Amino acid sequence: AISETMRRREIQIAYNKEHGIDPQPLRKKISDVTDMLAREQVDTQTLLEGGYRKEKSKRERSDASGGGRAMTSGQRAEAELAELIEELSAQMMTAAQHLQFEVAARLRDEIEDLKKELRAMKRAH
Repeated sequence: AISETMRRREIQIAYNKEHGIDPQPLRKKISDVTDMLAREQVDTQTLLEGGYRKEKSKRERSDASGGGRAMTSGQRAEAELAELIEELSAQMMTAAQHLQFEVAARLRDEIEDLKKELRAMKRAH
């Protein structure tokens, strides 16, 4: 496998020299990354404002008072998923603030998968 990689690298280097190409590493501005994360955060907030925060506060009040109607298992699963998305979003923003962009990107990808699942759950109602 290593010999194949070296063979391909030699071919690429020869091609680059022949065509005057000087490979450059991909460089993204930090502002580009933070802008993307901010857009992701807005999307998350929009999704979660669909009642999950309200449901959470109502549930906490009814749990504290011992009254209120119980949530169905589906509603409970949606609320827990929304909470997880909120927690991971906060972790993603913290990672970005600490310039840990690889961690932030992994969290972003996980959040995106969870948001797809949450949207599917909402459509099922």
